Amino acid sequence: MKITVYCGSGKGNDPAFARAAEKLGQWICRSGHGLVYGGGNIGLMGIVADVVLEGGGEVTGVIPEFLIEHEKGHEGLHTLEVVETMSQRKNRMMELGDAFLAMPGGTGTLEEIAEVISLARLDLHNKPCVFYNVGNFYQPMKDMLQTMVEAGFLPGETADRFRFIEEPEELEAILQPQSF
Repeated sequence: MKITVYCGSGKGNDPAFARAAEKLGQWICRSGHGLVYGGGNIGLMGIVADVVLEGGGEVTGVIPEFLIEHEKGHEGLHTLEVVETMSQRKNRMMELGDAFLAMPGGTGTLEEIAEVISLARLDLHNKPCVFYNVGNFYQPMKDMLQTMVEAGFLPGETADRFRFIEEPEELEAILQPQSF
């Protein structure tokens, strides 16, 4: 499977985020999966990509031309697709991915995973949507989804499709075809 990972172009202020990116990259390699990500060579993005590459895994990056300089487009990837817009980047990453995982990140990460879970809610895909809840980073998102259920805006069975993990190894069970 190709795992599309959304994450920060920065490392954040907690060293646990960088360690989690390393662990995720190692798990992707050990499990024989490939990585699809935003194509940058900085922050958590760069860490995950470098670890997967060092482990011999396949890495595909998708980056808009205007971000090549800012996010230091990674030159060591198997494939680096350069697109014109952020919308094209998001669409292409969704097309390439068999599962979607959000690590800690900023508004771009939030936008990307929100679009993926919205499309899952509309039954436009049936691919796993996972939040890597490093240090409870995504606890507010988990709480918000529960609030949506309680307020009648999101069916509980739909909210249950969006998974939260503490360790990459938890992905094994989630990525089994019968679990999504």
